[in-house]
Amino acid sequence: MTISRILVANRGEIARRVFTTARRLGIGTVAVYSDADCDLPFVREADLAVRLPGSTPADTYLRGDLVIEAALRAGADAIHPGYGFLSENAGFARAVTAAGLTWIGPTPDSIDSMGSKIAAKKLMADAGVPVFGEIDPAAATEADLPLLVKASAGGGGRGMRIVRDLADLAGQVQLASDEAASAFGDATVFCEPYLEHGRHVEVQVVGDTYGNVLVLGERDCSLQRRHQKVVEEAPAPGLSDEVRRTLHDGARLAAGAIGYVGAGTVEFMVSGEKVSFLEMNTRLQVEHPVTEAVFGIDLVEAQVRVAEGGRIPSAPTHPRGHAVEVRLYAEDPAADYQPQSGRLDAFEIPTGLAFEPFDTYGTRLDSGFVTGSEVGTHYDAMLAKVIAWGPDRDSAFRTLAGVLERSRIHGLVTNRDLLVRLLRDEKVLAGEVTTDFLGDFDLAGQEPDLTVAARAAAIALAEQDRAARRVQQGIPVAWRNVVSQPQRTALAARDGEEIVVDWYGGRDGYRFDDDTEVLSAGPAQVVLVTGRLRVVCDVHIVGERVHVDSGLGPASFRIVPRFVDPAEQVSAGSLLAPMPGTVIAVQAESGSAVAAGQTLLVLEAMKMQHSISAPGDGVVEIAVQVGQQVSAGDVLAVVTSEVPEGEEA
Repeated sequence: MTISRILVANRGEIARRVFTTARRLGIGTVAVYSDADCDLPFVREADLAVRLPGSTPADTYLRGDLVIEAALRAGADAIHPGYGFLSENAGFARAVTAAGLTWIGPTPDSIDSMGSKIAAKKLMADAGVPVFGEIDPAAATEADLPLLVKASAGGGGRGMRIVRDLADLAGQVQLASDEAASAFGDATVFCEPYLEHGRHVEVQVVGDTYGNVLVLGERDCSLQRRHQKVVEEAPAPGLSDEVRRTLHDGARLAAGAIGYVGAGTVEFMVSGEKVSFLEMNTRLQVEHPVTEAVFGIDLVEAQVRVAEGGRIPSAPTHPRGHAVEVRLYAEDPAADYQPQSGRLDAFEIPTGLAFEPFDTYGTRLDSGFVTGSEVGTHYDAMLAKVIAWGPDRDSAFRTLAGVLERSRIHGLVTNRDLLVRLLRDEKVLAGEVTTDFLGDFDLAGQEPDLTVAARAAAIALAEQDRAARRVQQGIPVAWRNVVSQPQRTALAARDGEEIVVDWYGGRDGYRFDDDTEVLSAGPAQVVLVTGRLRVVCDVHIVGERVHVDSGLGPASFRIVPRFVDPAEQVSAGSLLAPMPGTVIAVQAESGSAVAAGQTLLVLEAMKMQHSISAPGDGVVEIAVQVGQQVSAGDVLAVVTSEVPEGEEA
């Protein structure tokens, strides 16, 4: 059997990744896309593209019937599911083969075997794989704490909660169940012991229809936030030979027990010399590029070859060098990883490769977005994966940190600065990381001095005004015969702090009240000398936003208008939507007394739930209702400080 055209039942970065291999193999490509994704690169890059009307996952990428119909309409003879959405849906896999199409993935029976994490644990225990015991939430005791509540059918950190107090268990089980139902269509959850200081280590396997299983080493994925991976590397550092052997043998047993076909990952928790099975992901993993780098293999090509009836590919028995990957998210780590949405004014990451397999040490970018792309709220917040492969661990980490630091990412707050600090952190470099590492890490980091960047922004804005004016173009900016006071530009930093820049302009150029010199000025670049330090500032002005990149680091500002429209002001105590989303719960009634920290509403955005809490004691007025779509900045509720007499918060 030979595949001639592949439809990727997914979006963004993973669709582009599969297309890259397909083109190299001479295979045609088909994309499916939602209305929200119509302008993204993966749609343009496919040979053919089929629209899935709607924007939510439930209306589009989770509609298996529409995906199969699209494949048949476009003349595809195979479907690659990517990861997420329908990738681990056995019913969809069966429907694909029933339609006469080739399923590029494991058999539906294998997916069923691992689809329920509860049943999978029992199966693995019978196969001789070390497994954690399951705990019935109704029978849990103090001795069982801490507990981890997990979605049986899910992954990616959704539907997971840590419980350290029995009084919180029932509520956390309900929250996890609700989130699992929303993300996966299955509300089943279970509990297991939570390993406070464990490591998350996984093993890549590839199986074929002849019963062969290829084990391609292990990856460490312990650096996580909200149980979602942030940094992944291969091989896992600091493992003993015995632990590594237990991991590889356990993965081989797991794959063999279910007759696994295709690429999959067996995940474990490791604490010292103790190893315990977590789950098996019956699909390609987000972090597969680090394994591709150190083993010199194209895992997507391996999936295609096996789906065509071929045998597992040959690969080195030991990894070469070291590879590390970071997940670049549109989120604000300092604000509890709040997702961000909007336009990417600039997205330039200086890597050597894009999606292609490594042929020498270097860097690679796998991304679903480019400059000008809109990042919406219907899907998760990952913008890109950035990967570095080097001869050793230190060089890989150093290279990747440098690439991220030199990147131009404008328009949205991202976790880029956090990633750079993690890649340079002494404990991380020493391999001393566990799944709870980020819980004690300084997420905000040291606030940079924005003085130079703000001055460059002010001068660039003045130069933009000069270039735009139609009269007196030969007159210097801010020219005055008699100077009475400086010009003033007000800018708002990312944290809301207002920075006022006082500057002078005239026939001799720009100057400030101190010894800072302006060597050259333009709307796109300003060169300053301050304290004998020469700083080249590249400036990007987009509407009311000004982005500055220099050797001192990136900075972004919003231009503060001189006069504020009274209609745009909001009442004191107003709680504003931090992002576009959907109100899925209202937990307080208008006119009732509330206490500081009390949850008032719950928003759902980017596949996660976000609680909106009262900023202080008072009386609440709710301005929205369940099911309502809100935009960033919309008033959700107002909390006033007066509590009615005789009523307590």
